[in-house]
Amino acid sequence: MRKGYCHEHCRNSRKPSEGEQRSHYRAFPCRRRAPRAKTRTFVLNDLSYRGCQACYACKNSADACVINDDLAPVLDAVRDADVVVLATPVYFGDITAQLKTFFDRSFSFFTPDYRISNTPSRLAPGKKLVFVQTQGQPDGSFFDDIYPRYDRFLKRFGFGETHLIRGVGLSAPDDAARNDKLLEETDLTAARVLSGE
Repeated sequence: MRKGYCHEHCRNSRKPSEGEQRSHYRAFPCRRRAPRAKTRTFVLNDLSYRGCQACYACKNSADACVINDDLAPVLDAVRDADVVVLATPVYFGDITAQLKTFFDRSFSFFTPDYRISNTPSRLAPGKKLVFVQTQGQPDGSFFDDIYPRYDRFLKRFGFGETHLIRGVGLSAPDDAARNDKLLEETDLTAARVLSGE
């Protein structure tokens, strides 16, 4: 049975209140689902967690992050998943602070000898990942450097297959749901991930 992990850190099922994040993730309906797939969704903005403390316990005395907070089950879910979906809007030219903190804590996925090892990750090889990036800026040349920077780390973690779904010019919460080209790209990506192509 395929296990999926859907990582979504912002709500858009209602109009966001002042200061609340929003994303267009839920506006990316995947009409394809793996039969009998188990999925979990985490809204990082609703969790209480700290950044990496650079304690190196995950390299010296444990094989996972030792911080016991709301992010611990998220990191465990990534370890167990076959497919991971990360979704983020662009804020000030990068992923959100919540997702960046997740990436910082994922340092615990690296083995103690990650700098010199040919297999630097504790994650099982061959996982698949979909990175959903949305932005209000309609010019696609803006922020096109975000995914490649993080994809380099994802490959070191052992994700054998990574895909980018990128929505540009998405300012209103329902803009993605009304973008046929983007929805088609989402469906094609889902089909590739689920079929094993």
